[in-house]
Amino acid sequence: MAKGRKRNDDLEIVYEDQWLIIVNKPSGLLSMSTGKQGEDTAYARVFDYAGKIFIVHRLDRDTSGLLVFAKDEETKISLQSNWEEAVQERGYVALLEGKIEDEEGWIESWLYECKKSLKVYCYELGPKDTPEKPPRKDWQFAATHCKRLSYKAIGDKEYTLVQFQLETGRKNQIRTHCQWIGHPVAGDRKYGAESNPIGRLALHAEVLSFIHPWTGKTMRFTAKAPKAFRL
Repeated sequence: MAKGRKRNDDLEIVYEDQWLIIVNKPSGLLSMSTGKQGEDTAYARVFDYAGKIFIVHRLDRDTSGLLVFAKDEETKISLQSNWEEAVQERGYVALLEGKIEDEEGWIESWLYECKKSLKVYCYELGPKDTPEKPPRKDWQFAATHCKRLSYKAIGDKEYTLVQFQLETGRKNQIRTHCQWIGHPVAGDRKYGAESNPIGRLALHAEVLSFIHPWTGKTMRFTAKAPKAFRL
């Protein structure tokens, strides 16, 4: 499986060097195993190709897009220990239910994951709250920048194609923020979606830029969202 070529027509290697492998993961494929024997995962497929590897970060099963693997443990540790500082850009695109009037803006909130349901909830920032001092110890500050790209009608429903830039990288951040503003990601029943127009969660990790742990160069990768997002 070489750079630019796909395995089973749905997993593509975007970049590879002696330390890293960057792939474009399809929707419906786990990043890593949940422990069940024989699970098909992005990790397993890249392992089959490259041998021993280490996952640096994860995407939800139904989110497609850019995913980073390290070829050795030292590279993995170097990236993970400095991930927030190393990452320069995290860009996503999503198809949201409804018509969004604002051209662009910020969504900021506290996020809390319920350990029982594994669902993430939003809470409004208080007037005196700061990102460094959450009201509760298990709350996390989350900030998402949004930019409207276009409108799309499917059947009798309207959707908005939106580009996101993550200021923070919290679990289910975009999905939770979209539900919070009343425009869930299409296909995301866990977070309030009432429709599934393209037969999958309409969320894609489109851009990733970070400082290479060994060369010090800024690396920027893109993986265009599937055509179904844009038609």
